[in-house]
Amino acid sequence: MAISKGHRVPLSLFLLLCFNLLLAPAVQAATPVAESRFSAYTITLLGLVILSLCVYLFVVIFQPERF
Repeated sequence: MAISKGHRVPLSLFLLLCFNLLLAPAVQAATPVAESRFSAYTITLLGLVILSLCVYLFVVIFQPERF
């Protein structure tokens, strides 16, 4: 089953948030000082957004004909 372009963004956001649920406890455990759960989720979400922007820009730079 192919996913239309209109459904890619909500699906991507959902998968990003699910991935955030898996990574946030690791971020919280890796910090040396006591950090709130909200801060751990925020830092993880920021890291995932930065990573996704890097991948997007990499694809746009090396395959501009797709866009």
